[in-house]
Amino acid sequence: DSCKYSSPVSSEGSPPPPLPLSLSLSLSLSARSTPFESSADLFRVNDSLKVSETHRVMGGESRFDISQNAYVKLVLHALKHKSSPVNGVLLGRVSPQKDVVEITDSVPLFHSHIGLLPQLEISLILIEEHYATKGVNIVGYFHANERFDDYELGSMAKNIGDHIYRYFPQAAVLLLDNKKLEALPKGKDRSPVMQIYTRDASRIWKLAGSEGSSQLTIKEPSANVVLLDYISTEKWKDIVDFDDHLDDISKDWLNPELFK
Repeated sequence: DSCKYSSPVSSEGSPPPPLPLSLSLSLSLSARSTPFESSADLFRVNDSLKVSETHRVMGGESRFDISQNAYVKLVLHALKHKSSPVNGVLLGRVSPQKDVVEITDSVPLFHSHIGLLPQLEISLILIEEHYATKGVNIVGYFHANERFDDYELGSMAKNIGDHIYRYFPQAAVLLLDNKKLEALPKGKDRSPVMQIYTRDASRIWKLAGSEGSSQLTIKEPSANVVLLDYISTEKWKDIVDFDDHLDDISKDWLNPELFK
């Protein structure tokens, strides 16, 4: 039940350049019914946002390296809203050697308006505008399912992942692994408490490791130790997502004080 946006072909027979990510996503998802709510009045889109050609690098399976802060922020966001699905986006760049996708930051998106188009649209616009000045782009999507035992990558996550992939062909979708998170205090596992999905040549999102060599590693080996420390001090209470920001604009979705 995937919904894809197909660009019209120009009179010369060649497709026009891609739309900015936020507008492309809004045009596609506005045609959906549940779980997305269509928007009659599209938000402003910054046409100056362009996709760097270096982000169109194709070729074999990619490796993904996520920073401690980006990783911890996503997990804390999920822990703050244990009874709700949550999502977020991954920011980063391709390494100079073009063999690793470096996830340098993350932005928690929603916990209650997770399927509503207008909120998703405006969040992507603000994120694109802010991070374009820092030389990083949206490189992936994060999702945590509502149920503890739900390990399926749902249609909503795949849909958003498809549109990020259109702009960043090495994009990944991360799905929280609740069992690994629950077991974290009992062991010394340094691996991420997330499953990583990548899109193959058949345009299907597949769990990395089942086929191919895509993998996710945390840049700082002690990240899970830091995460457990933050959990013990209930640091998750300090997380601000776009839902919080839209309810109270004084709350900063960039979470600048979170790790200070």
